[in-house]
Order: sequence, then C-alpha cells, then structure tokens
Amino acid sequence: MKNFLSFLLLFPLLIWSQSDYSKAEKLFEAGKYDQARPFFESFLKENPSHLKTLEYLGDIAGHNKSWDKAIVYYKKLKQLKPSEANYYYKYGGVLGMKAKESNKFKALGMIGEVKESFEKAIELNPKHIEARWALVMIYIQLPGIVGGSETKAIKYSNELLKLSPVDGYLSRGQIEEYFKRYTAAEQQYKKAIAAGSTKVGVQMLDNLHKNKMNKSAKKN
Repeated sequence: MKNFLSFLLLFPLLIWSQSDYSKAEKLFEAGKYDQARPFFESFLKENPSHLKTLEYLGDIAGHNKSWDKAIVYYKKLKQLKPSEANYYYKYGGVLGMKAKESNKFKALGMIGEVKESFEKAIELNPKHIEARWALVMIYIQLPGIVGGSETKAIKYSNELLKLSPVDGYLSRGQIEEYFKRYTAAEQQYKKAIAAGSTKVGVQMLDNLHKNKMNKSAKKN
C-alpha cells in the first residue's frame, strides 16, 4: 500500500517529465536548439544517466560551438555505454574542433586522442563512414612532422570506396584536390556523380572548376 501511494504521488511528476521531454524533442527536431536545451537540462537533473538526453545536450553544445560542454556530455556517454561507436565519433569531432581553435602547442597534445576516438568508432562499427571521412581529412591536413600522412588518408578513402562508392570517390577527390592534383580530383568527382552523388559531387566539381581550374562546370 505504501509503495502504491508513493507511485500515485510520483505519477503527476512522471507525466510532466514525459510531456516536457516530448516538447524538448520536438523543439530539437525543429532546429530550435536553445529553446530545447533548458527542458533537456531539467530532465537530466532527474535522470543523470539518460543516454539520449546527454546526446541531445552534446549535440546542442556542439552546434553552439561550446566545445568544452560538448566534450563533457560525450565523454560521459562513452563511460556509460563504451560499446556505442557514435559516441566516440562525436567525442572525437568536438575534441578536434577544440584543437582547431586552440594554439598549436595545445592542439598537438590533443590530436592523438582525436585520431584514437575515430579509430575506436571504426573498431566498434566497421561500417562507420563518417569516422573514416574524419580521418581522411585529418591525415591530409596535418603536416607530416606531426602525424599527417597521404598514405593513411588514401587507406581510409579506399575503405570508404568499398563501403560506399560515392564516399570513396568524393574522399579521394578531396585528397587529390588538397595536393593540387586538380585533373585527378576532377576525375574522382565525376566518378562520384556517375555513382549517384548528384548534389554533393556536382557542388564539389563546380567549386573545383571555379576556384581551382578556372573553368565553368557547364562546359563539362
């Protein structure tokens, strides 16, 4: 009887929390992140280990470029569910963004953990496309003396090709373009378009023509 009475007293609070949470999700889905945030924060106080709420708050912090806050949320997610690949991917992403905005000395101390996070995401989910994309971009943009490697970038691009021809061709195009092999990049983007990338592939090809090759994509 006592437990039943406790439930009755708690029931209105549960209904309110669910309604509050549903409202927060709808605001988030509508892109109204700052309006959704206080509802999620309120729900998290009552449910400090709720995975989806932590992820929502991490995503909102990342959207607002509040890298330190996002890092805290994603780090907790990794601790609560270390088998989830996306938590490592998102953690690596915001850590990488913080490194990008930090001074060079501090950034160098963070880059190893960034790579490890993406590699862990791939280990947990061998078909993780976004983590491979992140590693491609890291390895081509870092100077060789601090861990950059075109060979490793190509390795991950080849893995993408096996998982998704479109992503494989686009990522290889990015590698070729970064190293100013524009004709080779052009060929990769055209392969991506032929494989089905009608929007992103066309945009990358158009940008290459206009900004690097000085010709209109309409002529090709």
